[in-house]
Amino acid sequence: MVYAIVKAGGRQEKVSVGDVVVVDRLSGDAGESIELPALLLVDGEQVTTDAAALAKVKVTAEVIRDEKGPKIVILKYKNKTGYRKRQGHRQQLTRLKVTSIK
Repeated sequence: MVYAIVKAGGRQEKVSVGDVVVVDRLSGDAGESIELPALLLVDGEQVTTDAAALAKVKVTAEVIRDEKGPKIVILKYKNKTGYRKRQGHRQQLTRLKVTSIK
């Protein structure tokens, strides 16, 4: 089993070939191919963590689509003063499909 830990969208994700991963918004249109930096590579029994060896590893992914996360409602309230504030947020996300780990 070959998998890699990559840095994508400010977080670390465990990916293998064929996985679909949702990360923070990345620049790129649907169908484009992008490279993700590898932080760790596991190839069967061999584990690679050396920075010089990982610089040669290429993890490529294809952008499937851009999407938005679930709506988060933020409410601020102070008792007896009539202060209420309501705010919403939807995180911008990108859905990726990992095509190869070399």
